[in-house]
Amino acid sequence: MLDVKRMRVLREVAAQGSFSAAAEALSYTQSAVSQQIAALEREAGAMLVERGARGVRLTDAGRALVAHADAILARLDDAERELEAIAGLRGGRVRLVAFPSAVASIVPPAIAEFRRRHPGVELSLEPREPEEGIACLKAGECDIAITLEPTFRPLEDDALAKTYLIEDPMHIVLRRDHPLAASKRVRLEDLADEAWVLGSLSACPDTTIFLRACAAAGFEPHIAFHSDDYTAIQGFIAAGVGVAVIPDLALVSLREDVVVRDLAGPPPVRRVLAATTAGSRSPAPEAMVAMLQDAARAWTRHPQRLAAVA
Repeated sequence: MLDVKRMRVLREVAAQGSFSAAAEALSYTQSAVSQQIAALEREAGAMLVERGARGVRLTDAGRALVAHADAILARLDDAERELEAIAGLRGGRVRLVAFPSAVASIVPPAIAEFRRRHPGVELSLEPREPEEGIACLKAGECDIAITLEPTFRPLEDDALAKTYLIEDPMHIVLRRDHPLAASKRVRLEDLADEAWVLGSLSACPDTTIFLRACAAAGFEPHIAFHSDDYTAIQGFIAAGVGVAVIPDLALVSLREDVVVRDLAGPPPVRRVLAATTAGSRSPAPEAMVAMLQDAARAWTRHPQRLAAVA
């Protein structure tokens, strides 16, 4: 039977054109390469290499064997990668960070499914605002960062690989007795004189998206209060402090004393994506990203979500 390791040596001799160059490429001694070729010739029962003053050349038998070696070694490489992938999903870890409204909506079902399929993988989750999540990823402190980008400003970074999960539209949220609460759709400009409750200007991309939409509608909003907690924002709305826009994913829990209304015309939208390190092909994070995609698709059909914006 032909020895696969010796076939690798023969292929390298063919590629390099000499025993000495093949030895250097393989980190062998020249004597070791010569011995491996001699042993392979005994196994094959034929001369594989002709030695000459200008190096070596393959015989017909040698060329035939190298052609088969390429296919055999490629299949072996495929098998090794598949085994590595299987092993990677039986152990190891996945460190996930995500912003709060994703943690409350699409992340839990993805994690539940991942743990069901791959119980041997250690899985952790930490809440991080979008920019913090990217910083964690670049620092090597997590494997996946669920983050946001506005539709008008894509996240451009060659160090990152992006997988889009969902487009997350924003809705108007009003106190239940607000004069416009009876409307099915509300124009943003009809709320130009209202007080608004918004996220912080520095940490929340949603605020930038909203302010851009207001500028397009022809007004600058009066901001009554800042909060990065959408549950707290609902409380301020219910108390009559102001009105707000809240993304779809943050409507997983809705107070009874507020109402959600669609905007007339195209709403402000934020894109939700899973970011990983560019070039990383670890099987466990890849599997987690796939399950996040499944959870995001399911969210668009979520009965509670559809009821909230009805």
